[in-house]
Amino acid sequence: QVQVVESGGHLVPAGGSLNLSCTASGSPYGITLMGWHRQAPGKYRHSVAEITPLGRTSYPDAVRGRFTVSRDNAKNTVLLQMNNLKPEDTAVYYCYVEERNTGKHYWGQGTQVTVSE
Repeated sequence: QVQVVESGGHLVPAGGSLNLSCTASGSPYGITLMGWHRQAPGKYRHSVAEITPLGRTSYPDAVRGRFTVSRDNAKNTVLLQMNNLKPEDTAVYYCYVEERNTGKHYWGQGTQVTVSE
């Protein structure tokens, strides 16, 4: 069973920066896609960053240019660097990974990011 653990959520002022970290463990096959979703109160969960094993990244317009995702394949770790944070970035951020061979997605428990006015 793959375990996914995030860390780094915090309360920050608007314009500030925050780094989230996530590590996956327990897969006998390895990890392919890694990424982050977020869910604000009363809204659907949606993607904010994704990265392939070769380092290809994708972002929605709302965060492109402010968020940067990176990964360490040897450690099965994915990082999300968030700059120039806005109050609308307030959400629970979830890390997910895709397991090689099975294609299953595994999710972390979520970490709260709150951006104050």
